[in-house]
Amino acid sequence: MAYKITDDCTACGTCIDECPVEAITEGDIYVIDPEICTDCGACADVCPVDAIEPE
Repeated sequence: MAYKITDDCTACGTCIDECPVEAITEGDIYVIDPEICTDCGACADVCPVDAIEPE
């Protein structure tokens, strides 16, 4: 099960540096590639607006 980034994302960039497998892509709203995500939750732990949740 992968994590997903909701529309609450502010594109702050905090999550990108935390992802150990580089599954997050920048954009107006960041996107997590479910094929690469290892479900570690590191991104969700650091998201300042709680925009990342389990899919």
